[in-house]
Amino acid sequence: AHSSARVKVTDTAFDGVEVRVFEGPPKPEEPLKRSIVYVHGGGWALASAKIRYYDELCTAMAEELNAVIVSIEYRLVPKVYFPAQIHDVVRATKYFLQPEVLHKYSVDPGRIGISGDSAGGNLAAALGQQFTQDANLKDKLKVQALIYPVLQALDFNTPSYQQNVNTPILPRYVMVKYWVDYFKGNYDFVQAMVVNNHTSLDVEEAVALRARLNWTSLLPPSLTKDYKPVVQTTGNARIVREIPQLLDARSAPLIADQKVLQHLPKTYILTCEHDVLRDDGIMYAKRLESAGVEVTLDHFEDGFHGCMIFTSWPTNFDVGIRTRNSYIKWLDQNL
Repeated sequence: AHSSARVKVTDTAFDGVEVRVFEGPPKPEEPLKRSIVYVHGGGWALASAKIRYYDELCTAMAEELNAVIVSIEYRLVPKVYFPAQIHDVVRATKYFLQPEVLHKYSVDPGRIGISGDSAGGNLAAALGQQFTQDANLKDKLKVQALIYPVLQALDFNTPSYQQNVNTPILPRYVMVKYWVDYFKGNYDFVQAMVVNNHTSLDVEEAVALRARLNWTSLLPPSLTKDYKPVVQTTGNARIVREIPQLLDARSAPLIADQKVLQHLPKTYILTCEHDVLRDDGIMYAKRLESAGVEVTLDHFEDGFHGCMIFTSWPTNFDVGIRTRNSYIKWLDQNL
């Protein structure tokens, strides 16, 4: 790997999972560093901890926070499918949390957080929920920070999916295909899923869960506007039979039980107006708040999906720099 003048970067493996570790400059007055375990985005299928965008983000975080950033190089579709990506992230994080490993990197065990963007935000949220259900890991994470996370595959007609159906970078059709690929499902189902045929009223398993993402009550009127819910009376029950993972809280953290949510750490969620996933993040913030979790929802009216990693030439968008600064500032104040 490489190192910036002030950040030491090394590629290694944690319990068989590749990671890239960014060590911020030591501060004599603070011998122990804070740390973030970071999970990159890319639809569970693309990108890498090593591409320039994520390398630059993690370097900036390590330097500005004087922190150790562990960026996980989890395996991707089509090499592996759900839930292997979650297992990789959990395995690497558990390894890192061992006292002797934290000691090696001079990390303060009380100041560690999990974070990720897009599909990485999905994996980070899944890890957070898994840790709360394990007595040995329950209080290990001080914060979770989710950047325009993907959180559910039950309703592809939330107001933000309707509003941004053809928005560049992540049009709705592309997001639905990422989901189908993640589950090694059948592309023939994509068109039916786009109109919510997979969670129609005759699919009993889905009906109870849909209440947990009822955007008519979870979103404010300023976002629901005149959008109408898309609920089919009869759909295609075969989809959920063949892809039961669609209704699994490990893939869709938004549908987890309230009793799981109430044990989550302090949370930051960044959402963008021009993004099909906007409402996934806002609904999760609302459900976490109702469960008693302290949540900061950071919404960017001019933001678009993926913008936070576009901070250097030739893709240096002003909103990319503002979202990144806002995210790092929150971490600085709360980690």
